[in-house]
Formats: sequence, C-alpha cells, structure tokens
Amino acid sequence: MTRNVDLNADMGEGFGPWTMGDDAALLDIVTSANIACGFHAGDPDVMARTMALAVKNGVGIGAHPGFADLKGFGRRQLPLPHDEIANAVAYQLGAAQAMARRAGGSVKHLKLHGALSNMASVDADLARACYQAALAVDPDITIMVLAATAMETVVRELDCAWAGEIFADRAYNDDATLVDRRKPGAVLHDATVAAPRILKMLEAGAIIAESGKHIPCRIDTICLHGDTPQAVEMARGIKAHLQAAGVTLQTF
Repeated sequence: MTRNVDLNADMGEGFGPWTMGDDAALLDIVTSANIACGFHAGDPDVMARTMALAVKNGVGIGAHPGFADLKGFGRRQLPLPHDEIANAVAYQLGAAQAMARRAGGSVKHLKLHGALSNMASVDADLARACYQAALAVDPDITIMVLAATAMETVVRELDCAWAGEIFADRAYNDDATLVDRRKPGAVLHDATVAAPRILKMLEAGAIIAESGKHIPCRIDTICLHGDTPQAVEMARGIKAHLQAAGVTLQTF
C-alpha cells in the first residue's frame, strides 16, 4: 500500500469579480495546487493571490494550462493543431512561472486541464506535444498525468519527472479514463463515499473503475476539483480518513 501521497486540488479558477471555489480553505488542507493560467479560467490578479497563499502555506505550485475557453471553462474539446496547443501550453507555463516567482515561489509541476487533459489521456501524440513544450521551458518540471493512460506512456518514453494521479471525486471507465461528466455518478460529492474508495485504491495500488475492474498503477497524488460546492468538505474528509489509516500526506 502507498503510505505517502500528495493531495492536490485545481484552483485559481475565478475571473475578475467572479469567484470559483474556496481556494483559501483548500490551501489549508492540500499539499499541491494546480493553478489556472488565464486561458480556461483565472487572470493575473487571481493567479497572484492564489500563488501568494500557496507560498505562505507551503503548498506546491503547479501550472494548470487548458484551452482558451472561458465560457466553456476549458471543458469543450477544441480540434486545434498540436503545434498551436503546444504553444498555448508553453505560454501558460511561462505566465505561471512569472507569477509564482513574483510571489516568492516556483512552479513545481504541470497538469493539463479539462478537455485538453481528457483528449491527451487517449491521444499520445497530443500528450507528447504538450509535454515536450513544457519540458522545453523547464526540463526539470514534474508532469502530472492521469495514471495508466496514454499520458503515462508518453512521460515514460520521455524519461522525465512525472507523478501518477488518481481522482477522488470522479468515476472511472475500464480504460482508466474518466467517466463523462454528463453521465449520472460521474462526479462524486460525498466525502464518506469518496474517502474509503480512495483508500481502497491506495491499498490495491490500482484504479478501481465503476465496473469494479482494478487497473494497477503508480499513485503519487490524489486530486479533487476545487470548483464543486463540496470541495472543502471533501478535502477535509479525505485527509482525515487517510491519516487515520496511517497515510502521510506530503508533496510528491
């Protein structure tokens, strides 16, 4: 069983006066933060506030690039050329690095957001284009991947630093991809259900799909989405349940 694991959340996803999630509360709980870079959500002011809080709380900072789709929150698949997507990833990573440095920190990892992530989890060429772009900017950055998908295949081929991620609040298909959000049960909202489920995955060293299928994988980090109303409660419940089972939460 995995005894040390990172707990991450997506955040910094407000825009101007519009708030999305309780980032301050989450930053008291999680060990890593995936911070929006201004394309699917976020802006320079939101990034600055979120990164300053992450630095203050000793939380690892990650760049969370997505499609330039504010209206769709980056959850609509855009059929763009791979080189255009790669440029967008490099651009967003650069912005995150600048804002993190100004806040007194640094970007430790990169994690693709939303539709871009879902597309890269089944398209190795797209994943490779995104990750090579990021590594060209920072060869030492850790790439956070959806465990046991095409993303993991690519980072193993690239021989770069990487972290395997599983989701606390999402259901899985038998191929280790996430169940479409539009389907019933795709998103979990109850910590009393999510926390024991995650502990079972850590004990098994595997993703447990909706069907019950076990997909062996390396688990370095657990994610929950910061934009759901239950995010803080979920984070607290998962942290307490794992710690009670002897699991240490720490950055990867």
